[in-house]
Amino acid sequence: MNEALLRSLTPSVLGILVRRGADFAAAEDAVQDALIEAVRVWPADPPRDPKGWLVTVAWRKFLDATRADAARRRREDLVDEEPAPGPAPDVDDTLQLYFLCAHPSLTPSSAVALTLRAVGGLTTRQIAQGYLVPEATMAQRISRAKRTVSGVRFDQPGDVATVLRVLYLVFNEGYSGDVDLAAEAIRLTRQLAAAIDHPEVAGLLALMLLHHARRATRTAPDGSLVPLAEQDRGRWDTESIAEGVEILRAALARDRLGEYQAQAAIAALHADAPTAAETDWVQIVEWYDELVRLTDSPVVRLNRAVAVGEADGPRAGLAALAALDDSLPRHTAVAAYLHERDGDLATAARLYAEAARKAPNLAERDYLTRQAARLNARRCR
Repeated sequence: MNEALLRSLTPSVLGILVRRGADFAAAEDAVQDALIEAVRVWPADPPRDPKGWLVTVAWRKFLDATRADAARRRREDLVDEEPAPGPAPDVDDTLQLYFLCAHPSLTPSSAVALTLRAVGGLTTRQIAQGYLVPEATMAQRISRAKRTVSGVRFDQPGDVATVLRVLYLVFNEGYSGDVDLAAEAIRLTRQLAAAIDHPEVAGLLALMLLHHARRATRTAPDGSLVPLAEQDRGRWDTESIAEGVEILRAALARDRLGEYQAQAAIAALHADAPTAAETDWVQIVEWYDELVRLTDSPVVRLNRAVAVGEADGPRAGLAALAALDDSLPRHTAVAAYLHERDGDLATAARLYAEAARKAPNLAERDYLTRQAARLNARRCR
């Protein structure tokens, strides 16, 4: 088997499928399937025209996947439109589905997609819209996830921490298209909280509600980011805040602290402050200390450095930051903020510009660029 030949032919075969009308992601999957078939067949029966053989097999794989996808969509539409015949089952397998969908053999993205499909009841089309990917790509991701867990026994004990991590990932996906994934994550977590008595499930639900309460104020009408200190607190959802605080208090009273309860406690302290200046940063630092003890996460330590800078002054925050790896995501942005607080505008402007170049998304990049421009303008006055 000439692996170098296969690698050299792959881009050309992929291009031919795309020109024939195949979606790029679906074409990639079809070509990969054809390559697997070549590895299996060619040693015993090498083709005269390797490229032609790959094109033919890949196109057939693409057509088969397209037909299967169309049939699946028809089945989903029928399920959505018509109730299942016969009496309703007495046994609810929802909790088992949570643990199956969060199986450790799945990648985080596959676990999230499978949870939305199997537990959330969303169609593949809706999930794809939420992730801004082609429907065929999402269908293949879900199909692979189903195949991966097909041999898992339902009576195997599940890992609550893994289930909660998946739900946390769903929440962090935010919202787009026809499906609000943040709201869907809250709905799923409510469902889990009703099925299982666990303080960390309650802690995660409280955390989601407290963060979601601020959602309307996190961006300006033009889509630009609005930092927490500048948000209009009068527009925060007070009902969600009250519910989140109540759920958190009940969970903390059980004295089985976990990371989601600690995160929710920090969010509650932010929600409780009438203004940014009245935030109880000393208590927030104490909760970050608990989070560090629970997780030893570098990201938690980074957020703690910001809180220390607010509670004890920017130089204390910079000292806490100096103990961390400067390759951490958003490390440069935190350093810029703390240097600005310390009055070193030249260093802060330089670091804001550097952080903008490293930003993971356009909204964050634009915000950091504006911060750098603002400080440079102040220095020129």
